[in-house]
Amino acid sequence: MPTTPSTLLRTARDVAEDLAADAITRDRAGLPPVDEKARLREAGLLAALTPPGPGRGTDWRTACAVVREIATADSAVGDLLARHYVHSWSGRFYAGHHEAALLEEASVREEWLWAGTVRAPAPEGDPDGPDLVLRPRDSGYVLNGRRALDTAVAVADQIVLDAVCAVTGEVLVVRVPAHARGVGVESAPDRLGQRVAGAGEVALDRVAVRTGQVLGRRPQDEESSAPFTALAEPALRLALCHVGLGIADGALTEARDLSRGGRARRPPGEDADLLLTYGELASAAHTASAVVDRATEVTARALDAGGRLDAEEPAGVAALVATAETVTSQAALQITARVLELADAPGLDRFWRNARVLTAHRPAAHRLRSIGEHYLNGSHRAVAAAFH
Repeated sequence: MPTTPSTLLRTARDVAEDLAADAITRDRAGLPPVDEKARLREAGLLAALTPPGPGRGTDWRTACAVVREIATADSAVGDLLARHYVHSWSGRFYAGHHEAALLEEASVREEWLWAGTVRAPAPEGDPDGPDLVLRPRDSGYVLNGRRALDTAVAVADQIVLDAVCAVTGEVLVVRVPAHARGVGVESAPDRLGQRVAGAGEVALDRVAVRTGQVLGRRPQDEESSAPFTALAEPALRLALCHVGLGIADGALTEARDLSRGGRARRPPGEDADLLLTYGELASAAHTASAVVDRATEVTARALDAGGRLDAEEPAGVAALVATAETVTSQAALQITARVLELADAPGLDRFWRNARVLTAHRPAAHRLRSIGEHYLNGSHRAVAAAFH
């Protein structure tokens, strides 16, 4: 298993090269990522991309670089790996130090693939009521409901979810083994993009949840959130920014190779308009990368601080991540659409489709208002509001 950042990045490049070789074929098939999970596990990436600890895990900066490398070759697999890494931090975000350490050691030992979704608190509450409900019983709880997952619905080993306790009204974050009795899955193979990520729905019918599977409480609002817990949602969004950068990098590189090989709509050389287009697109990619790199560094320092994190820091992290998400979304959509004007090659459209799916549910205007509120007023509401 990779043990150093340089070794891990070399492994990621090898896996990316392998994934790139049949990316178009797998995208067209849209099958659950069974083979992709096996490739990641065989390379040691599932065990390596867990929180850093004594003799195990990977630091935030290196893990993000690995995600971007994989996403450049296949953004659906990059998406799967990004969410796996962030969900493997769930013990640290919601549980105690001892419980988190035991969970992370088990994850490395068993080479678990993590999936799930923990929703950020809604400012006005949930008008439709909870979709997942926990009912207490002597040995823990019984979990019922349905929840959409963006990745690994049919191949995950552990699923992290938030659910409302029917008795207390508390929102609890729980870990559910994917093969537990009562867990059913429905894949969504006909997505517009990110087809290999393994999206779908998980159905939970009287699933037993032991007390030890309850990681902790999800705060009802940002004001009651512990500083480190408040990093959970920004961390996930930032990891997905690296997926967006991978999409942009992959699209631009493939279009460039087509132009150099004479397979583009317009031949390379001294075509001033072609050079202008590539200059604009390369600049957009570099700009997005610089913004994401800054957010990555600030987030890494916040995660390293752990329990020493200042109460003011999460709002600043969230604002930076929201900025990175906005810039990356714009760049990925611009680049993946423009490359279709430069070349007409099989599979080139997958970059645009993947970018659309990755960014479709995150309106830029809402994020920008939250960024502006934090910049103008320093409001803590930016921590949660930026991600609704």
